[in-house]
Amino acid sequence: MPNPTAAILIIGDEILSGRTRDANMHYLAGELGRIGIDLKEVRVVADETAAIVAAVNALRAGYTHVFTSGGIGPTHDDITADAVAAAFGMALHVRDDARAILAAHYDRAGLEFNAARQRMARIPEGALLIDNPISIAPGFSLENVHVMAGVPDIFKAMVASLLPRLTGGKPVLSQTLRVDRGEGMIAEPLGALAAEFGDLSFGSYPFIQNGAYGTNIVVRGTDAARIDAAIGRLAALFPGDGA
Repeated sequence: MPNPTAAILIIGDEILSGRTRDANMHYLAGELGRIGIDLKEVRVVADETAAIVAAVNALRAGYTHVFTSGGIGPTHDDITADAVAAAFGMALHVRDDARAILAAHYDRAGLEFNAARQRMARIPEGALLIDNPISIAPGFSLENVHVMAGVPDIFKAMVASLLPRLTGGKPVLSQTLRVDRGEGMIAEPLGALAAEFGDLSFGSYPFIQNGAYGTNIVVRGTDAARIDAAIGRLAALFPGDGA
């Protein structure tokens, strides 16, 4: 059986403006590969309700899971929860379980649980909460859409809370062979080998070192023996190159 698939939707003007460098996609890709969920698509959209709704609906129809990052805080531009609820045609309101978690947190901290903070307790009915051990405000899973914070440390903690309840497939494995030749010299035999090993993914990543061209060939798949065989064939095709 093929592995489940996933997409990540990164939400925020700060990403698109270049003010903030995204780290969440890189982290999520590694964690999903580890449990056998194949990340197939990444999208970045602005803090605009229509754009978020359109992206959520397109992605949730095409993949087993959709993970969103960003826009679930207390300010006016945190509209992800509203947009996800709208994508499903559902109402969004302060839910008792989320409110209780936040109220207890702010009570312990001696801070007012004001209207802005209560916004973070708005959860669609039927959604499952995603635990947030760092800043407490929960995310949520609504069918196959998982809504999480954008701050990297919080995102990582929420991913750790979420992944144990998702069903994965076979972990994605990889090996790399360094070839001290340019892509133009290796393209034809590499293409033929990739066609022969159609169950594996072959990536070619060129580099220049000390003025000389080279290529890192990465072979990915879920069958370790097949990857070993492919790497062996590559080494035979390009003898004398680095491992």
